[in-house]
Amino acid sequence: MSSRVQNIRGMRDHLPSAMILRQHIINTLTSVFERYGFEPLQTPIVEYAETLDGKIGDDEKLIYRFEDHGGRKVALRYDQTVPLARVVAQYQGQLTFPWRRYAIGQSYRGERPGRGRYRELWQADIDIVGSASPVADAEILAVLTDALTALGFTGFTTLISHRQVLGGIARVSGLDDASAGNVYRAIDKLDKIGIDGVRNELLQSGVTPDAAERILALIDLYGSADDVLNELAQRLQDDERAQQAIDNLRAIIGYARAMGVPEERIAIAPRLARGLSYYTGAVFESIIQEPPMGSLLGGGRYDELIGMFAGRSIPTVGLAFGIERLHDVMEALGMGPESRTIAVALVTLFNPEMAMESLGLAQELRRAGLMIETTLDPSEKLGRQLQYADRRGIPYALVLGPDELARGEVVVKHLRSGEQRSVVRSAVASMLHAAAEAQRTPRIANEQGGIHER
Repeated sequence: MSSRVQNIRGMRDHLPSAMILRQHIINTLTSVFERYGFEPLQTPIVEYAETLDGKIGDDEKLIYRFEDHGGRKVALRYDQTVPLARVVAQYQGQLTFPWRRYAIGQSYRGERPGRGRYRELWQADIDIVGSASPVADAEILAVLTDALTALGFTGFTTLISHRQVLGGIARVSGLDDASAGNVYRAIDKLDKIGIDGVRNELLQSGVTPDAAERILALIDLYGSADDVLNELAQRLQDDERAQQAIDNLRAIIGYARAMGVPEERIAIAPRLARGLSYYTGAVFESIIQEPPMGSLLGGGRYDELIGMFAGRSIPTVGLAFGIERLHDVMEALGMGPESRTIAVALVTLFNPEMAMESLGLAQELRRAGLMIETTLDPSEKLGRQLQYADRRGIPYALVLGPDELARGEVVVKHLRSGEQRSVVRSAVASMLHAAAEAQRTPRIANEQGGIHER
């Protein structure tokens, strides 16, 4: 066995400072989800391999598979979507549709680790099961907008397209379904290889120069949502399925605006070519420009997957927030809670004789809802106790000596400034609550990636 102590590549340990940011992300997302009526769901990390087989498209090779001790072929959860489909089929008699659900937890993918890509990843999924209405799609857009805003993002854009818009682009360019697959794969690389790179890939796959130029002109449309949709409607006027998709996108955008989604947060992007093996309608992803990390989240409408389990068509729309992506971006931008500490104050132990009184004070403050640490060694010198609090990043130290006890006071010392004052014991909790609230004020990213207080 190797003497080197390490974790598996692509899987991370999250030390307390990182966990505080991650918990902030999860708590914020959960709060937004539940405001919209989404209910929590948890499924096992391990599923039967046959549950995942044939459901994930080209990425199926990334599934972690193994045999358990009983010889059963099982697999680690790849995402939260396929388990949702199984749950709906298994418990559909116990569920009320439309059903709004959220799920937060780990998934596992055997891919090459890289920036923003891990083999163990946390995702936060929301889905609306059992509604084909564009209002459901719009609600998903409203949730993601509120969630990213609550986390402190101000410079994000949600790109939106439709499976049949992309199909229409291929069809009006004279391509059959077999050739269209090469078009989709080339378009999906636009952000990485640029327009010229996409043109070369299209030509190499057998697309004629004229067809390639028509495709490039359509996927490179830019402007307001209404302008781009109008332009698409004109250029794809001979494709009935594309026209229906454009009407669907118009309805989704209209409902999203009614729900308060700002105009500048939405962009129609015909080039969006995600998840074409399972998305059947609108697709979307949210991006930021800095730092370059790819999409923060993605989703869309998939009306067939759950039916593969349930034996009947069950329309569904949803999205997945990548907790790893959000964590890495927010860490890079200095977003989230400003302080990485847990406790707002350390209650020191003045001496062994006063230890009982000080521990009682700490418990009194905890019962008031404050996060408090105490020194554990009553004989430790006060100076070393203060040094410990300072290293931990705890902002305040409380000292209760014989004189303070007699006066009904506590010495409150602000460790960063060195300022200290005596506070009436009954007022200490309210003072620390105010300090803790200020400590929790999150920093948010402005349009240029800078940070300011909310």
